[in-house]
Amino acid sequence: MFNKVLIANRGEIAVRIIRACRELGIETVAVYSEADREALHKELADEAICIGPAKAADSYLDMQSVISAAIVTGAEAIHPGFGFLAENSTFAEMCEECQLKFIGPRAETIKEMGNKINARRLMIKAGVPVIPGSDGAIDSVEEALEIAHRIGFPVMLKAAAGGGGKGIRKIEAAEKLPQQFQSAQQEAIAAFGNGEMYIEKIIYPARHIEVQILGDGHGQVIHLGERDCSLQRNNQKVLEESPAVGLTEQLRSAIGDAAVRAAQAVGYENAGTIEFLMDEQQQFYFMEMNTRIQVEHPVTEMVTGVDIVREQLRIAYGQPLTYTQEDIQLKGHAIECRINAENPKFNFAPCPGTIENLLLPSGGMGLRVDSAVYGGYTIPPYYDSMIAKIIVCGDTREAAIGKMERALVELVTDGIVTNQEFQMDLITHESFVKGQYDTAFLQEKFLPNWEPELD
Repeated sequence: MFNKVLIANRGEIAVRIIRACRELGIETVAVYSEADREALHKELADEAICIGPAKAADSYLDMQSVISAAIVTGAEAIHPGFGFLAENSTFAEMCEECQLKFIGPRAETIKEMGNKINARRLMIKAGVPVIPGSDGAIDSVEEALEIAHRIGFPVMLKAAAGGGGKGIRKIEAAEKLPQQFQSAQQEAIAAFGNGEMYIEKIIYPARHIEVQILGDGHGQVIHLGERDCSLQRNNQKVLEESPAVGLTEQLRSAIGDAAVRAAQAVGYENAGTIEFLMDEQQQFYFMEMNTRIQVEHPVTEMVTGVDIVREQLRIAYGQPLTYTQEDIQLKGHAIECRINAENPKFNFAPCPGTIENLLLPSGGMGLRVDSAVYGGYTIPPYYDSMIAKIIVCGDTREAAIGKMERALVELVTDGIVTNQEFQMDLITHESFVKGQYDTAFLQEKFLPNWEPELD
């Protein structure tokens, strides 16, 4: 196994990786920005090195600084976590050139699947159902209008290199397409340096179902069941659960098999996720592949018992998968709530500040909190607002919901505003309790009628 691994990330995912490394006897190197001098990941790692100013572009996104930190400290591998450089094929290539193992898929796989147009072509060839849409990149507004009329409005306009909700627009009618095309393209160029766009028939409302996959360097690919990630605001997930509610065993098996075919089509190695949209007739379509570990991976770990980060490290070192598909049995039901330093009463505005008093829920079986905050910690304003993930698992979905209610009641974050009340109202909503929700639920049904308590 590796002797030393550098974690090219911050926050709870950096802490999560450090803990997995320690359990495997691997020394860790944390990188941090000047704004993260008091960060938990810096304190928990065996070594820590500052790589630049607070701005992410000058620190966590500075590829040369991260690579230099790994070389100087004698690290053999780099784990990118999620976000930042995790799906940057150039960074993965730089790691290979510097004889550093990138703990993730090969650079060419990231490049292949990072371009959504190319990914569509590969999935069609592999026999994975894709959403009806353009065959390749759209060169003009006129071409976009022609395709949109052919497949029918509403349509979704997407950036080929998109991710994180950027470069994506829902187009309801033809007259709105020209302006939205220009807006989405400019956003894509600014975010990804690539203005290629494509169009898909909009599957809305839908269920957002994703499948966790693992592939090793020995030709083995397995899936770890599915997650329902339909509860989203502005294309950003707020709550996830596994397994998805209401799927027959036949449908669950078909989605899992399609995810494995998708991974095999690109010779996938390491952890990844295949994302699908499922319509009201329970027809599912490939949406995209995430070539990294995801925020919501703990719900899968809770129902399968598989330590996904541990498997990432083993696979990267060249070892075969610990499990076969027959070994994977989903037990119980898991839910994850993302706790963010934000104010839902003011359009979810970020609320950085100092946590004066902190109590994270604990005790009892089936409860896990992934976090990197502590009492007295000052949340910097420069990064993502997520401060913790509360994950619960019960024998039944009803039991999991009850456990999440208890955990949210116990959570104390004096000094900052969070979305704690919002999450409590969401998991106790009648539609959520019945499992009757989709991608339209949060924006169109829950939030317009939500009445938060007044301070």
